Amino acid sequence: MTSINPLNEKVSMNNPMTTNPMNNMSSGSAANRMHPISNPTTGHHINPLNAQINPHSVVEPVSHHDMIPASVVPAAHHTAPINPRTSNLAARLPHRRGDHHMFLTSDDNAMMKHIEETHIPDGRDFDVKPLVHIIEDIVHRATPIAGHVHEAKVQAHLEALEEKAPHSGLTDILNYLAYPIHRISMELISKCANKEDAHSTTMSLLHSLTTYAWDTKVAITFAAFAQQYGQFGLLAHQYTTDPLAKSVAIIMELPEIMSRQDVLKHKFDAIHDLIDKMLDVTKCIIEFRDVQTSHSQHVITQELEMLINTAHISTAAYWTMRAAVMCAAMILNLIAIGHEQISSTSESWELSSLTHKLANILDHLKKVLNLCHQKIEEKRQHDAFEALLRLLRTPHIDNMKILSILIHSKDDQLPLFDGTHKRRVSLDVLRRKHVLLLISDLDIAPEELFILHHMYTESKMQPNRPESNYEVVWIPVVDKRLTPWTEAKQMKFEEGQASMPWYSVAHPSMIDPAVIRCIKEVWGFKKKPQLVVLDPQGKEANNNAYHMLWIWGSLAFPFTKARETALWKEQSWNIELLADSIDQNIFTWISEGKCICLYGGEDIEWIRSFTSSTRAVANAARVPLEMLYVGKKNPKERVRKNSSIIQMENLSHVVQDQTLIWFFWERLESMWHSRTQQDIPGETDPILQEIVTILSYEGSDLGWAVFSRGLAEMTRGKGDLIVQVMKGFDRWRNEVSDITTFVPALDRQLRDLHSPHHCTRLILPSTSGHIPERVVCAECGRPMEKFIMYRCCIE
Repeated sequence: MTSINPLNEKVSMNNPMTTNPMNNMSSGSAANRMHPISNPTTGHHINPLNAQINPHSVVEPVSHHDMIPASVVPAAHHTAPINPRTSNLAARLPHRRGDHHMFLTSDDNAMMKHIEETHIPDGRDFDVKPLVHIIEDIVHRATPIAGHVHEAKVQAHLEALEEKAPHSGLTDILNYLAYPIHRISMELISKCANKEDAHSTTMSLLHSLTTYAWDTKVAITFAAFAQQYGQFGLLAHQYTTDPLAKSVAIIMELPEIMSRQDVLKHKFDAIHDLIDKMLDVTKCIIEFRDVQTSHSQHVITQELEMLINTAHISTAAYWTMRAAVMCAAMILNLIAIGHEQISSTSESWELSSLTHKLANILDHLKKVLNLCHQKIEEKRQHDAFEALLRLLRTPHIDNMKILSILIHSKDDQLPLFDGTHKRRVSLDVLRRKHVLLLISDLDIAPEELFILHHMYTESKMQPNRPESNYEVVWIPVVDKRLTPWTEAKQMKFEEGQASMPWYSVAHPSMIDPAVIRCIKEVWGFKKKPQLVVLDPQGKEANNNAYHMLWIWGSLAFPFTKARETALWKEQSWNIELLADSIDQNIFTWISEGKCICLYGGEDIEWIRSFTSSTRAVANAARVPLEMLYVGKKNPKERVRKNSSIIQMENLSHVVQDQTLIWFFWERLESMWHSRTQQDIPGETDPILQEIVTILSYEGSDLGWAVFSRGLAEMTRGKGDLIVQVMKGFDRWRNEVSDITTFVPALDRQLRDLHSPHHCTRLILPSTSGHIPERVVCAECGRPMEKFIMYRCCIE
């Protein structure tokens, strides 16, 4: 801001603004008052606001559809120095009607050009918001008379104003603008006294304020009117109680004027409505100024500049200043003319028309302003996103800088919630640790929380182990730009947070939109939860260790891609990898060297047939066999009923916890995702082929079974083939001499019955992460076709 004091600006000594016509208006009786101009031909009163410069012409009142003045000729009594660039203002525009828009026709464009030619800013930048705050306070407190509706609105405004912090910059701004405000106030009085129309007066004000920015022009003019309105309101409020105010009011015949409250209510209600719109438009104009100045750190793009130009700020400024002129004239005429002015209905109607005009302008400004804020926010988010990417690629001493960007605390709030001790903590608890960012939306499945809770708690039971040197932080992804934050979401967030023993962000609002974009675009988050691993220096070690944790638990520490590759190299296909810890009996059966059968399906009749025939074969071959029912991926009511029947009829063992049935299939999917990302062709990968085969069983409605002898040989088959083989045991009885030959013999029988005709389906959720373009069939080795399936299963 330049330090040019307008108080030092030269003012013409011949300027009639230096004499106050208010002295003349208040120094005599009603006989000495100013009277409305009369048409010598018709005798009708003419509103001074609508009077043309030519004293012999008659001007009709401004119509509802024609807010553009009939003449753009400068005022004959123009007092400010005229800019040579605007000397062509004498051109007369044709009068027209039906103007519903701001400036669209050639006439309107010409007028807008005249308005903009008065604008020669000198680069000074004033923050006029403190001044507008005072103006708002004045106009809402000064209303002399208001209806019940407006009284409530005034009270609401005043309560809102009192809640706002006082503007400390008011004194500074008035050091620069107090004199221009006084000068414009005198000019308003002078123009009204000289019977100039509203347009000419507004253009004169624009010439007087030619060097100021648009928002400053409007604020100065508004303040000049507010000063007059406030003086009138102050006198109207105090003349019944204050002797001095009473004496001044008597000279002005204010008691006589105020006695007509029934008529005045409508007039002041109209003024109040217009003032409200003036305030709203003024604030929008100031906000546009802020857009152009306050966001200099985000380069104003050409697109944004073009968008701002569509707001037509000059037009909005003109009509707001013109509204101030009309309101000022209304108050001054009320004092000067008295009863004639009180009973005039044309001015109230004109105020209503101008209020409607400003309302349309306000709607347009708000729409453009919203678009501007969207563009600025997009630019800010883009810059923040690029900065985050650079930060993720930059080496750091520890992980504090990265974490402070990912989890942004405001006002020095503690950003984390400790789920174990139920308290807020700082990011320091994560310093130089391996951090697993648990990324999900608010709808994280209770089964997943249960399994994660179990794994996390188990890893912390021996804190001195290297595998325990990691922490989990829940990052709930809630994009409030797409869906608003509600009380229901807050409750869901708090419920999820309370159920977690690890850390979580204190509130989803601490996750910046740029971070959410990184989570989605860089780390590939869609819907399914994932674990992004950051090493002790904050470097990304794995964009999704979820599958590793599901397969190997804390043995996967430090959850890097290299560790994942190493674990697979050590792994072979066996019952331990397939079943893990879904039932503790499995480890006992393995140690005892028994044959183990895992089977699934929903058809209880097939289950009865399969278990009875398999049990008969095991007894006949004297093979110790244990069978375990693992149902289907989503253990609905049918699987629960099957488990109850199996237990009641003693057909086999069942997985007691339905969540562990879900985990069995979820973990198998994780094996598929993890294995497909290894550098091994699917056609030559036996482990992947076995995984795909069992997952394809889940995709069908038929039963299936897997047989294993301890950690040794395994075989598997579809339900109908297995029952057929078991019922035909007499044909291959001689191939089974003991337990070591049972599974190989069963495998040969299943392969002999295998038909080349098959239909294998592998169903994976679209939100499960990486989906390879090519998947081969486990039955024949040919590439499988990819389809999109929509499924809704209700029992």
